[in-house]
Amino acid sequence: MKYTTLPHTNIKVSKICLGTMTWGNQNTEAQGHKQMDYALDQGINFFDTAEMYAVPASPETYGKTEEIIGTWFKKTGHRDKIVLASKIAGNGDYTAHIRTNGFAPEAIREAVEGSLRRLQTDYIDLYQLHWPERNTNYFGKRGYQEDAKDIWQDNIHQVLQTLKSLIEEGKIRYIGLSNETPWGVMRFLEESKNHDLPRMISIQNPYSLLNRTYEIGLAEMSMRENIGLLAYSPLAFGVLSGKYLGGKKPAGARLTLFPRFSRYDGGTAAVATQKYVDLAAAHNISVVQMALAFVNQQPWVTSNIIGATTMEQLKENIASMDLDLGENIWKGIQAIHNEIPNPAP
Repeated sequence: MKYTTLPHTNIKVSKICLGTMTWGNQNTEAQGHKQMDYALDQGINFFDTAEMYAVPASPETYGKTEEIIGTWFKKTGHRDKIVLASKIAGNGDYTAHIRTNGFAPEAIREAVEGSLRRLQTDYIDLYQLHWPERNTNYFGKRGYQEDAKDIWQDNIHQVLQTLKSLIEEGKIRYIGLSNETPWGVMRFLEESKNHDLPRMISIQNPYSLLNRTYEIGLAEMSMRENIGLLAYSPLAFGVLSGKYLGGKKPAGARLTLFPRFSRYDGGTAAVATQKYVDLAAAHNISVVQMALAFVNQQPWVTSNIIGATTMEQLKENIASMDLDLGENIWKGIQAIHNEIPNPAP
């Protein structure tokens, strides 16, 4: 395993982070525990979760993933070996069963304390805002459009002040963003600099061969402002494995079970995926590992969040750390990207 440092900290994290959002729905508690055991044995010390998980979000699955991690901590005593990240859910119909007051001070406190109880821990290393309160382009929206119905008023100072109180209480250590835009990142950094408030150290956004929109504005932000990308969906919900090509719907696969997760599937995304599958085959390597290695090796990526529903998938994903993409493969990837740039939002 290779390691990086969370920006503005002395915390070493594995370049591959274990994503957990299927535990409690597609995966059982026992399977989640087995994944954590294996990941730790392979040198992974960074786990990412959220109060909203398991997905798809529902009242029945709310908090289940954190509970599974909590029972593993209690059973193994390994809390001190793990850098733990979690998130507060944002507003929306999707999460109305959780709360409807966004990132109000009482909402943030309720979310943090609820996560701590479920996780059976006294602190969370990295606490993230799962998505913005304001109406903007995230979760598959390609570009910003002004929304006259957006009632959000800038509360970023208040959010940071609330998070500062929780840091001072020892309940969280550091803070990060998720599904953010360049404007959002700079607004948070500006408020921190001008008012001596905690600084956002990371941003968890989608990044994969099918969606490289992070490179347009946020990659420069990562490098110049030292805010690390925690890349999610590096396999585009498994689409980049090629298993959905030709209209296939494998039994038990995420897009088979949950058609609403069609963000990375269909149209030019399928055409691009076939080209990436062919490129990997031409070089006699796994397309899954090629796609993950592409993310692993980008300089703005602090950690690559992988997720798996089977142990076979988990093993293949983690082994991507050993793959070093040569110049010819990089050129092949860029040629496909130039032909079909960002086919999935």
